[in-house]
Amino acid sequence: MLSLTRWAPYALGLLRIVAAVIFFEHGTQKLLGFPDRPGGGAAPPMLSMYGIAGLLEMAGGILLAIGLFVRPTAFVLSGLMAAAYWIAHAPRSPFPVLNGGDAAILYCFIFLYFVFAGGGAFALDNRRK
Repeated sequence: MLSLTRWAPYALGLLRIVAAVIFFEHGTQKLLGFPDRPGGGAAPPMLSMYGIAGLLEMAGGILLAIGLFVRPTAFVLSGLMAAAYWIAHAPRSPFPVLNGGDAAILYCFIFLYFVFAGGGAFALDNRRK
């Protein structure tokens, strides 16, 4: 019987890369306006909560995509997404599907998983050991 367990590090690595690239896009949207910001407008001030979130999304997205410092980066990003949910989404409605916070919840728990599981295959952290 074929065991899928041997492929787990590769699936974990692929999940890390895909989640990181999509997460990085959230930062580029906030800070660079690419793709277009919802409602248009100027970039947020860098030292605002929104600006700092954008910086963390871009820097953290890059680090996770290449698999460098995965555990500490994922820890910070998991906390960022928990804070984003409770600050920006939860006050709108108690239901994530209605308050737009479902992605924040998923990112929070995916990143929390990386804290414990590491980066999987294709991570630069694997070469540092």
